[in-house]
Amino acid sequence: MGRTPLLEHAAADFLNEVTRQTPWRRARYEALLGALEAWLEERGSSPVPLQAYAPAAGEAWLESLPAPERPLAAALLDEFGHYLHEWGWLIPTGVEAFPLAE
Repeated sequence: MGRTPLLEHAAADFLNEVTRQTPWRRARYEALLGALEAWLEERGSSPVPLQAYAPAAGEAWLESLPAPERPLAAALLDEFGHYLHEWGWLIPTGVEAFPLAE
């Protein structure tokens, strides 16, 4: 039986991939993913399983952020959601982690 995928592992892989292409985004994305993980830890277990990453949680986390941070955080969640699907981090269950842009 395999280990439970953790948000921190998926986030680290995402950061490596996205910042390989656009290194100037690493610090800000890393801070936002850390904030998301901390927010999820406050509401559940530590370490955070990847399955805790759900649409309702993402929306609630966005709402908890100061208004000026929300656009970048929303872009991060969208890009991270695409990455999780494209690289097979999410096991299809009939429910997407986050709605993906068309």
